[in-house]
Amino acid sequence: MKAEPEAQRRLLDLQAIDTTLAQLAHRRRTLPELAELDKLAREISALSDERVRAQVDVDDLDRDIAKQEREVDTVRQRLAKDRQRLDEGRLPARELTAIEHEIGALGRRQADLEDVEIEIMERRETAQTLLESIEGRLAATRTRREETEAARDAALAEIAKEEEWKATARKPLAADLPTDLVTLYDKIRESSGGLGAALVQHGRCGGCRIELAGADRVRVKSAPADEVVRCEECRRIMVRTAESGL
Repeated sequence: MKAEPEAQRRLLDLQAIDTTLAQLAHRRRTLPELAELDKLAREISALSDERVRAQVDVDDLDRDIAKQEREVDTVRQRLAKDRQRLDEGRLPARELTAIEHEIGALGRRQADLEDVEIEIMERRETAQTLLESIEGRLAATRTRREETEAARDAALAEIAKEEEWKATARKPLAADLPTDLVTLYDKIRESSGGLGAALVQHGRCGGCRIELAGADRVRVKSAPADEVVRCEECRRIMVRTAESGL
């Protein structure tokens, strides 16, 4: 393939733009905010599960407290009723004695029930503290997620702006170069990791960095200036200039 030396040199300008675009695409895929958002999503999921379990514990203890209060209230009512009968004093001695024993038993029962209720309330307080701690951590993590999302969006907007600038610069440059040269360059670039053309410097291919030697060096050195030369190793277009050292 033939192409004017100046067109080949300008191919390096096209390559520079494409390299920048590839770097921007890589940057888009590997933004640290993306990894951080994945991490935060896992943390939020785990904390949400913890919050559910902690809330269930609090709810269970609330039910236990309510049940205990009902039992205490039942005992209190029986005590009140027995004391009223005892205060009236119109019962036979044997029945008064039985009521006194029942009042004593009910008093002990009430004390036991209240002790259990206090113990449950203490457990409930501990469970509530844990729940509030988890909710605080969950809220803080969600705030971090919002901040990270904002940082991600800002970074993506910056990348998109740079991509637009480079794409705008690429279009007229590519259009001004020979169509067959650009077609070959794009084909090589797609199959060679994004690098389709490279400058020969100090006798080395700028694509694979292998030094030209022997017959290959002679081939490249003796090729006409308008000949599009490709590297025998990496098959990229080798652009020759005064820096090539041939």
